[in-house]
Amino acid sequence: MQSVNIGVLGLGTVGSGTVNVLRRNIKEITRRAGRDIEITRAADRTIDKERSCDISGIHLTTDALEIVNDPNIHVVVELIGGTGIARDLVLQAIENGKHVVTANKALIALHGNELFEKAQDKGVTIAFEAAVAGGIPIIKAMREGLSANSIEWLAGIINGTGNFILTEMRDKGRDFPEVLEEAQALGYAEADPTFDVEGIDAAHKLTIMASIAFGIPLQFDKAYTEGISKISQEDVQYAAELGYIIKHLGISKKTEQGVELRVHPTLIPHRRLIANVDGVMNAVLVKGDAVGPTLYYGAGAGSEATASAVVADIVDVVRTLTTDPENRVPHLAFQPDAIVDTPILPISEVVTSYYLRIHTDDEPGVLADITRILAEQSISIEAILQKQPEDHNGIVPVIMLTQEVAEKNMDLAIKQIEELTTVEDSVMRIRMESLG
Repeated sequence: MQSVNIGVLGLGTVGSGTVNVLRRNIKEITRRAGRDIEITRAADRTIDKERSCDISGIHLTTDALEIVNDPNIHVVVELIGGTGIARDLVLQAIENGKHVVTANKALIALHGNELFEKAQDKGVTIAFEAAVAGGIPIIKAMREGLSANSIEWLAGIINGTGNFILTEMRDKGRDFPEVLEEAQALGYAEADPTFDVEGIDAAHKLTIMASIAFGIPLQFDKAYTEGISKISQEDVQYAAELGYIIKHLGISKKTEQGVELRVHPTLIPHRRLIANVDGVMNAVLVKGDAVGPTLYYGAGAGSEATASAVVADIVDVVRTLTTDPENRVPHLAFQPDAIVDTPILPISEVVTSYYLRIHTDDEPGVLADITRILAEQSISIEAILQKQPEDHNGIVPVIMLTQEVAEKNMDLAIKQIEELTTVEDSVMRIRMESLG
């Protein structure tokens, strides 16, 4: 049987890892795929440079379009990243009748609806396991392994950089700017860390998972996104005193009103398994109605961890080369004509519990004013932690945990609390999830 020829676009960290994994494990991979798989062409910005993979027998070019238009290439593996040239190349590959494997979460989150429709028309597959949580096979788990379930909610630590920073802040008592600088020095964070620490990267991944979980179109523009740059050392310590750990979570839930799609710092009980996922590791917790909570843990980034998912997608594509397109696993788990445009809830309609840190003057009646405002917005208090004045300046940190309430009610309460003359600065608000 004819070998399947692979063209790789981008020989960076993941591209090099893909070459290494495929060549090292070629015998096992061939046994699983049923056909020989060979990387015959690759495109990169520079040809003459030292690489961390064996490129012998691979024809290199600086023109990615050459590979996309090569009639001898059966599968295009897009590892360039971004949503500009990568989108154009993938669209052209689909137009040419080629299957596509990509690790590009931004491309799928922002343009997936368009790409999947085009692929459906052309009878080809777009595989994107590596786009979410690196080496963790969460896409396959939700799309196939949990297909008997009605998925109720999912929550994930899906950005290793943010998780590394919060872990260091908790374990070593360090402040955010210091740990961010170390993350950049270690290569965990880019020079501009915005995508990681402000939750954009996680929102791309959450958008993809939510579409697969609930059979809805990809809607990144409706995801609520909040980063971790405002988390202070005192918040980390107070959370620990109350039995919680702060994690940067992507959360999606299906409710009667619509689908929640949100990324933000979250207090979760320290006893939860996902609360103990530390460093640069990723984890996703999925709750199905039949199976209950299931946890998926592993490396969310890295050369060979991500390559593991890329090569697994290549194997899946090779297996489907002789399959009728109508009988393949749908891109977003549900049949294309069964995708339902369930509304995405604005963050103001989300119902959750809250951690509040309020710096107040050390005066009688302050706490009574705050609790009165909360009561007016139907906000019940679960716990209060009042600390000693800071540095003898008369400022008292008051920490409150609330019961569940709609975000819009909390917004009104916080606005009124911040208007009190006895409250010194902005109220720190962190959402809470039990994940039970």
